[in-house]
Amino acid sequence: LRGIGFTANKFATETFMDELAYQRGVDPVKYRLELLSKTLRAHKVMERAAQMADWGKKLEGHGLGAAYIDYSGTQVSAVVEISVDRSTAKIKVHNVWCAIDCGTAVQPDNVVAQTESSIVYGIGLALTERISIKDGAVEQSNFYDYIVSRNHDVPSMHIEVMQTDNHPTGVGQMATPLITPAVSNAVMALTGKRMRHAPFTEERVKKAIG
Repeated sequence: LRGIGFTANKFATETFMDELAYQRGVDPVKYRLELLSKTLRAHKVMERAAQMADWGKKLEGHGLGAAYIDYSGTQVSAVVEISVDRSTAKIKVHNVWCAIDCGTAVQPDNVVAQTESSIVYGIGLALTERISIKDGAVEQSNFYDYIVSRNHDVPSMHIEVMQTDNHPTGVGQMATPLITPAVSNAVMALTGKRMRHAPFTEERVKKAIG
C-alpha cells in the first residue's frame, strides 16, 4: 500500500474542503486557491492542475473533482474526470491531470513515471480495493477477490513536473492520496451525491445516488 495515513486523512479533509466550498457557494478550485494564496508553490500547482484540466468547462455526463496535498514538502494537485454508468453504478475514471512540485527534479522522467504509478494505486483504493474481516480473519486471499486496477481501468494521465529551486523532496507515492477525494468530489459535481465510504463499489454508489 502506498500513501499510508495520508490516504485516509486527505480523503476526509479534501472532501470536507469541497463541502465547505459548496456551503459558501464558491467554486471548489477557487476556494482552494483562495486558501493557498499565501503559499506560492501550493497555489501554483493547484492553479496549474486546474488549467491543464480546463476546469470549469461543461462536460456532458462527466464530472470533475480536484484535490491538493503537501506531502512531506512535495506540492501536488490533481483533477480527475469521471463518469457514472447509471445502469451498473460503476464509476469510470477517464482522465487525471496532475501537477507536482518536488523542488529540484533530479530525474524528471522518473518523477512522471512514479506519479503515474501512484495514480494507478489511488484509483484502486478509490474504486475496488477492499478488505473485509469475518470471524477475526481477512476474507480476501489473492487478486481474484482483492481487485486491483487492471490495464482497462487506467485513464489518460497528464503529468506536469513544475521544477523549482527548492531542495529535492519525495515523489514515490505523492499522488496516491489525492485520487479518492478527487473522485468523490467529481461524483458530487456530477450527481449531487457525496460518496463517504471508500472504495466506491457499485453497491455503495447505487445506494448513494439511487
